[in-house]
Amino acid sequence: MYVASSRPAKTDFRKRLPSTVFALGTVSLLTDISAEMITAFLPVYLLFTLQLGYAQFGLLDGIYTGATAVLRLVGGGISDKFRRPKAVAATGYGLSAATKVFFPLVGASPFGIGALMAADRAGKGIRTAPRDAMISLATPEDRLGAAFGVHRSMDTFGALLGPLITFLLLAQIGMVPGPIFAVSAAFAVIGLIVLISFVRETPVKEKPKGPRPSFKAGLNLLTDKHFRRTTISAGMLGLATVSDAFVYVLVQKATNISLGYLPLLPLGTAVVFLAAAAPLGKLADRMGRWRMFLVGHGLLLGVYALLFIPEGGMGIAIAALLLHGLFYAATDGVLSAKVSESAPESLRASGLSVVQTGQALGRLVSSVAFGLLLQYASFETGVTVALCALTVTLVVAALNQSDLGLFRSREKRS
Repeated sequence: MYVASSRPAKTDFRKRLPSTVFALGTVSLLTDISAEMITAFLPVYLLFTLQLGYAQFGLLDGIYTGATAVLRLVGGGISDKFRRPKAVAATGYGLSAATKVFFPLVGASPFGIGALMAADRAGKGIRTAPRDAMISLATPEDRLGAAFGVHRSMDTFGALLGPLITFLLLAQIGMVPGPIFAVSAAFAVIGLIVLISFVRETPVKEKPKGPRPSFKAGLNLLTDKHFRRTTISAGMLGLATVSDAFVYVLVQKATNISLGYLPLLPLGTAVVFLAAAAPLGKLADRMGRWRMFLVGHGLLLGVYALLFIPEGGMGIAIAALLLHGLFYAATDGVLSAKVSESAPESLRASGLSVVQTGQALGRLVSSVAFGLLLQYASFETGVTVALCALTVTLVVAALNQSDLGLFRSREKRS
């Protein structure tokens, strides 16, 4: 009796969480160790070793964040047209892995570092939409939030390990970039091997539901009122979001904690994201994905508000990182799940890439603008502008979608 009753539960678990989710989660875990090692290292290296100004740092960070933008459209369009999302994703992962090999060769050149950062993020731009399309096509629609939540949890475990490895290396060898880039490259290559060897694509139908894939067909999704407003709102919120690198620098300055802790601050975000991504993804399936997306940005407002507390110390830093992790858990995979429910099967990767491109372009402009703001205005002014901009944009984004009924969970249809 006991054995017989346990088998259906196992089958149901596999049905709810396809093996594709776990395989791609492993790839993302390894790749994120690689990427977050660099993310944790660069603020210390660029701002405090190379002595770059905030404006220069903002430009480099904008390149790092926004270089994915247009190539997301390319990756999504090619993936849909040739129905080879795994091959397109492998190209993106391979490009990012290759850049890590060349980082030690550019030395202290800001131009060389910027070019490689752009190439690394270009790889991310190529791979993101095909990867998310593989997850969405393998998962029943009513489980999309849960599937993306589990994937982002695994991805975030890598984001947790990356800064920790960087911190341990810096503690042992000092501010020497070569070993950090070498170890980062090794993890990226292993992730690519796992993708090629273990990720299986969902069998492709002869005629997927929806229009014939093309670049124009992907952009034509914007003629749909629901899809267009989701894209515009996501882009606006991306424009009003301060990049992670600046958030960690601001937290360190606002709380006056030791500079040596700066590479560890992403760990706080990653731990919370790891714990909350899957539960909030499942909750989004029930309460509505767009509602959860807006709640997440409300949590980000809390991060900015905490920065006004003078010399708050470690307690305020922990609270800010807690809210920052919850912000990502409530928005990152949830947005992909939201777009997947409205983009037709034949244009799934294209639809994801259109929305992600708008968001990436918004964050590129945000990084450059915020860097200039910190360069020529006070810390308090910069945080005030960020807080006001996000508040206004959040209200506009909510009003932009409210008349479409997107606050109701479309997943509750019976």
